[in-house]
Amino acid sequence: MIRVTVFVDSEQNYTGIQMVGHAGLADDPQDGQELVCAAVSALTFNMSNSVEQFTEDSFEVDQEEKTGAFHFRFTSSISSESRLLMNSLIFGLQDIEEEYGEPYIKIRFKEV
Repeated sequence: MIRVTVFVDSEQNYTGIQMVGHAGLADDPQDGQELVCAAVSALTFNMSNSVEQFTEDSFEVDQEEKTGAFHFRFTSSISSESRLLMNSLIFGLQDIEEEYGEPYIKIRFKEV
């Protein structure tokens, strides 16, 4: 399962995201797990690359393919462009969670 933690500030702005796991590593693969993993990866990397390409915002990003770990956080104020990119990412992830749910992906929100 991909466990997603979305970090939110007191003004309800997304300030970062952390993911751990894969959509399915069971001995008995389920229909859709490759699709979920690919979709989550595409959305996540597109957001990170877009923030880097289209904004001047500072951020940190770490990833580890083996464990499926991905951690992204803004290190300075967040522009309206980055807010839109993060909102789009979270919208896409919530859509995937709604469509496929457990055992593939679980999203939680944490105020920082």
